[in-house]
Amino acid sequence: MADEINLLVPPPQAKVFACYGHAWRRLWKTFLMLLLVNFILFLLTTPNFMPFCLGYIYGIMVGWPLSYGTMLVNLKAARGEQIQVEDLFAGFKNYGNVLLASLLTTIIITTGFIMLIVPGIIFACKLAFVPYLVMEGKADAGDAIAQSWIMTRGYTLKIFLIGLLSIPIIIGGIICLCVGVIPTFFWISLASASMYYAVSAAKPG
Repeated sequence: MADEINLLVPPPQAKVFACYGHAWRRLWKTFLMLLLVNFILFLLTTPNFMPFCLGYIYGIMVGWPLSYGTMLVNLKAARGEQIQVEDLFAGFKNYGNVLLASLLTTIIITTGFIMLIVPGIIFACKLAFVPYLVMEGKADAGDAIAQSWIMTRGYTLKIFLIGLLSIPIIIGGIICLCVGVIPTFFWISLASASMYYAVSAAKPG
């Protein structure tokens, strides 16, 4: 299995079901490593007994870089690259850029939701590739936002549908005595990473 994971796998077509199919296959090739990484993430981001303000600051200063690290883990899994626990902490190596990118995208998307919700959904889809671009080192925060906006042109609806399809998938996981929630969560995250992989492969550079 290790040798198979180390091989770069071809990207899927930039289509909703193709990305979910690709993600499903990669899920079972990397499940144990994804489980380990996400268990560590859970331990580091589980709500604690900090006062609200400190907990909020912790969520920004620690949670945001860890979330970007998780996106990198999912991208490497989608590509068939070797995953390491250290990848979860990769956001701290580009700390300022990750925090700025997270802050800017949060402000843009929140502003969009204030504008009658629909713009917020569109902005969220248009900025979906920002974490991957930042974690790959292809762009700083501002450039990542601009690149994501351009890259998602023609794919915004598909990105939205990947998110929309996650709802019945999560419900199905809950119905399976809640045991299915963990793999469904991984599956959805991998599907999003697979879409970025597909689009970035189709539009190099």
